[in-house]
Amino acid sequence: MKKSPQMRLEADLTHRWTIGFDADDTLWHNERFFRMTQDRFADLLAGHVPPDDLRQRLMAAERRNLGAYGFGIKGFVLSMIETAIDVTEGQVPSNVIAALLEAGKDMLRHPIDLLPQVHDTVAALSGHAVLILITKGDLLDQERKLAQSGLGDYFDDVQIVSDKTVQTYTHIFARTDTARAMMVGNSLKSDVIPAIEAGALGTWVPHDLTWEYESAEAPVAHTRFHEISSLGDLPALLDRLG
Repeated sequence: MKKSPQMRLEADLTHRWTIGFDADDTLWHNERFFRMTQDRFADLLAGHVPPDDLRQRLMAAERRNLGAYGFGIKGFVLSMIETAIDVTEGQVPSNVIAALLEAGKDMLRHPIDLLPQVHDTVAALSGHAVLILITKGDLLDQERKLAQSGLGDYFDDVQIVSDKTVQTYTHIFARTDTARAMMVGNSLKSDVIPAIEAGALGTWVPHDLTWEYESAEAPVAHTRFHEISSLGDLPALLDRLG
């Protein structure tokens, strides 16, 4: 009988590496679609506000709305609409609202594009380590992306969370020795720093495009902090750590 992911976790967490993987911009491209939509947003509102001012006001709206909308495309679109209403003093044309809604639908329909070396690395580690996908954002969208990625069968567990905090990682890694647990991702703020504070290792895989909200200073002096240039370097890092 094939073991369920839960059964595999209970059996494996005691003696193997447990590796959490971020999804967006760690396994597949994501931020570039937000940037493309922001450029479109700036074009639509060009007659009302300069692009830099619009970007700052959109970012303020996104931050303000995280508690209500959470992370993901739907909250991003609602924040764009709110910002459009704000900068036009309530005079935003209906065709602009329609264009923003369609842009959001385009983002939700966009096919998944894996980053280099991701498939081979995850496939190679599967069976030799306990792999957990830990991602935040809209539930349906994250499930869609995972299904389209072709990576789903390699993961022993999938955690789609509202946010990534110390408490998040403490809960997820509760059944393993945190000295043998690692979180891997492109966000210092969400993937690396809180995982380290929870007692696990944090491995940073920088991405050329990272949302401003996710920026933080790298804890380079911390013994549990590691940096690799691409996911393909992860097996070698694990070999060095033993």
